Amino acid sequence: MAIDKDLLDRLLSGRDPRELFGSGGLLDELKKALSERILSAELDDHLAQDDAVARGNRRNGTSKKTVLSGTSPVTLDIPRDRAGTFDPKLIAKYQRRFPEFDDKIISMYARGMSVRDIRGHLEDLYGIEVSPELISTVTDAVLETVAEWQGRPLESLYPLVFFDAIRVKIRDEGFVRNKAVYIALGILPDGTKDILGLWIEQTEGAKFWLRVMNELKARGVGDILIAVVDGLKGFPDAITAVFAQTVIQTCIVHLLRNSMNFAAWKDRKEVAAALKTVYRAANAAAGLAALEAFEAGPWGRKYPAIAPCWRRVWDNVVPFFAFPEAVRKIIYTTNAIEAMNAKLRRAVRAKGHFPTDEAATKLLYLVLNHLAQDWKRPPREWIEAKTQFAIIFGERFSK
Repeated sequence: MAIDKDLLDRLLSGRDPRELFGSGGLLDELKKALSERILSAELDDHLAQDDAVARGNRRNGTSKKTVLSGTSPVTLDIPRDRAGTFDPKLIAKYQRRFPEFDDKIISMYARGMSVRDIRGHLEDLYGIEVSPELISTVTDAVLETVAEWQGRPLESLYPLVFFDAIRVKIRDEGFVRNKAVYIALGILPDGTKDILGLWIEQTEGAKFWLRVMNELKARGVGDILIAVVDGLKGFPDAITAVFAQTVIQTCIVHLLRNSMNFAAWKDRKEVAAALKTVYRAANAAAGLAALEAFEAGPWGRKYPAIAPCWRRVWDNVVPFFAFPEAVRKIIYTTNAIEAMNAKLRRAVRAKGHFPTDEAATKLLYLVLNHLAQDWKRPPREWIEAKTQFAIIFGERFSK
């Protein structure tokens, strides 16, 4: 609905344009007037219900309440009823911030900004002094949402699930310890991405992963066609114990990254090009021959630790060669995983370390949620890959 031009002219008359959107400007005045009008209408509706007036309940003046907004604090006249039963929806009884103010704090927190950075940003832009306790209160409200998200029902089929981990410093029993945060990124049959969950564990092992697999099954996952892992201890056995038909595939990206750890920086480009002949081979036999050729070649002799990295997990590399090119690209071109990890690591570095597991979970959830908003399209190769999945896995995929 367009606002009447004459009304706008009256509102703007005699005002300095530079102060319209500043603290105490026209925007704050409109926010105050509209909020008080809505609150008054809410009270009218409350009194009209259940014949409240006939029972002696009626308006009982107003009380002042200062509410933080995106520009500056706004003092509202909150209407009251005699019975004290009125609880407004716009500004609840104990609410001290407009909803969009909370959204600003959460958005900045999700981008990895520290509490100090958020305080400085709000003070510079809006002239508002916000305490660290208030920021913690706003972000802690997310924990309930995290619990609901972590226990939400999942889809029955995921053609691909990538399991990955990052290291996070968390204070535990008076010491700052390195803990692993494990993340499961699923690809749905239509090619869209879905974060299945995140789990924090100090040490990895078969029991932990078995618990994770049972949790996924309890939340509705009936089948995973291919699980891509990075050689985590006890993981393949835990997956097949719950999802017996799942193909376990070692992540090629992690294998390459581990290989590069043994190579000098100036040689990494050439070493990566030489290793490409291994995972781009036509079949498993050709891949093994390419690995042997690499090991016997100049780069294999210069960096003898690289080839054994591949040999140790070769049994879980072999399934990769049975897939056509489209499926292989989806598996080894894990741009979604790499982009996700880069954002998570940036946010973690900004925090230094976390006081509790819950604080780490809260931040990582917000970062993942913010990142997932940009996941709108499936990978370019998915149309062809989907056809191949239907042929290779038959009813397991098509049903």
